[in-house]
This record gives sequence, C-alpha cells and structure tokens, in this order.
Amino acid sequence: MEIRKLNPDEYKGKRYHTTYSSGGYYEVEFLDDHFSFLYRAFPGPRTFELTDTLLSDWLEDPSLFGVFDGGVLMGLAEGSPERWNNRYRITNIFVPEENRRCGVGSLLMDQLLREAQGCGAQMAVLETQSCNEGAIAFYRKMGFEVIGCDLYAYSNEDPARHEVRIELGKKLI
Repeated sequence: MEIRKLNPDEYKGKRYHTTYSSGGYYEVEFLDDHFSFLYRAFPGPRTFELTDTLLSDWLEDPSLFGVFDGGVLMGLAEGSPERWNNRYRITNIFVPEENRRCGVGSLLMDQLLREAQGCGAQMAVLETQSCNEGAIAFYRKMGFEVIGCDLYAYSNEDPARHEVRIELGKKLI
C-alpha cells in the first residue's frame, strides 16, 4: 500500500456515503463539577449512515490523501489547519467497510499527523459521534483523548438518538 497526496481539483465537492455498525454508545453524564462518558449497550447492533462532502469551502488550506493498493483507492482522509487556535482539524477519514482493520486508517492518520506537525499545530482535533464505538476505539489507539462534546450539534434530538458530537484531540507539542 502507498499513500499519495490527491489533487483537490479532482475531489472538491465529491460526496461519499458510508455506514458503520455499533453495539453501543457513550452517554454524557453531567455532575456538579465534571462530566463523564458512560458506555451503554444497544439492545442489539445498530447501523448508522453518514454522507459528507470533501474539501468544503470553510477549510483554510485543506490537504487530501489517499491510500492505494495496486492503483485501487482503499481510503482517503482530509485535514486542514485552524490558524486561529493553532490546531489542525482532521475533517474526514473514509475507509470503506471492506478495507477496515488492515492498516489503511493508520496510514492515513499518520500522514495527517505529519501534516499537522509540519504546520506547527499544537494539537490535532477531530469529531465523531458518541455511537461510533469503532471510530472512538481507533482514535484512542492513535493517541487521541476526549476534549469536549456538543449535545446538540446535529439536531435537537441528539442525546435521545445517542448520537452526540464528541471532540477528540492529540497534543503535538
């Protein structure tokens, strides 16, 4: 497998669709002086869908990378500096189900972290959903930790749907 920087003109505005399965979610519990995340199992596995657009206009200076195996695109990832707070935002990591758990995501994440360090970012940050237990496990394995959450980022029903936005970060300096 090899990683390549992708031409933004070829990918800007392209949409991708993915699904993921989850056996549970992290519920946010607020106490007097702190909050915590408690894992709760779903009654049975649930499938979630996500559609997103690559290289959105709000990104400052995005980079897009793909992992190829014999000319076949196995996955892609994008990230962009956030100069106002000296962070690097990882905005998309897309690895189709059939290519997961074989190192594609790790190659992409390592490349994005090198990009982040190259721009002098103090931290790499990303978001995921509290019900995406596979992604959360992957990000934690890559050294990320929870740095915050937004209970209503996607809709007013996010907590009831068990799909709360979780922010994760990894200190780089």
